Amino acid sequence: MIADTPSAPYYAVIFTSLRTGGDQGYAAAADRMVELAREQPGFLGVESARGNDGLGITVSYWISEEAILAWKQHPEHREIRERGRSTWYAQCHTRVCRVDRAYGFTQNL
Repeated sequence: MIADTPSAPYYAVIFTSLRTGGDQGYAAAADRMVELAREQPGFLGVESARGNDGLGITVSYWISEEAILAWKQHPEHREIRERGRSTWYAQCHTRVCRVDRAYGFTQNL
């Protein structure tokens, strides 16, 4: 699904990762992180895709940098990030951006 974000400005956290082999509890943890993020003040939405080669991109949208920092410091999120580094990811990068302009369209089918 495409996230339904408000008018700019807002913030995007772009998480790009390359998975290691096997699930090892990854799918359940990823689902839990989305569920938990949705409960956080300032969370606006999320979009995520992963290719067969293991490359994934998840973009989460937030109302402010303060909301992003609060999410980063959430104890359960911190725990899962550490498991990602030790178990699930061969490589990952996080980028935080301010969205100053956004536009798109929806085709009615």
